Amino acid sequence: MEANDAKGVLRPRFTVVLPANSDETMERFRAALDEIDPGPSASAGNHAELRVPVEEYRVWSPYLSCQANDSAWGCEIHARFSPRPEIWTLVMFIYFFMVFLGLFGASFGYVQMMVDQTPWGFWGLPIGVVVILLLHGSSVVGQRLSSDQMERLKARFDAVIYRAFPGTPETSDI
Repeated sequence: MEANDAKGVLRPRFTVVLPANSDETMERFRAALDEIDPGPSASAGNHAELRVPVEEYRVWSPYLSCQANDSAWGCEIHARFSPRPEIWTLVMFIYFFMVFLGLFGASFGYVQMMVDQTPWGFWGLPIGVVVILLLHGSSVVGQRLSSDQMERLKARFDAVIYRAFPGTPETSDI
């Protein structure tokens, strides 16, 4: 198994390589998930999600999304921690709006400068950059606040993999 150190990124991820094709891996993964997993989860095709129980949801609660793909070594499961979809959608909306604000502000400020007006439009650029940096900072804070939930999701994932493929060593820490 291979784990990637992904601290400090918006959506931490790791990859696990298993000695089977993706269809067999997901069949065994689903069977093991049904046997031992007490928490909420969903699985379809080559995709599975492990979620935090509803009663433990907080704004920053993550879920673990797993995608199985065939590779030359067997099957690679690419797992990624993400905020819930409604939170991720809001973050991406703010991010793209700030990029638009920065580009529009820079363009508008340039036009104002060319026609000898006060180029106040340039303020859009630093405002956009500051808000994007605040989004990244809030991501890091959210990951710290939800580190216990991420660790539990990772432990559930490791338990399911170990049950589906006995003798497989656990992945390293997140």
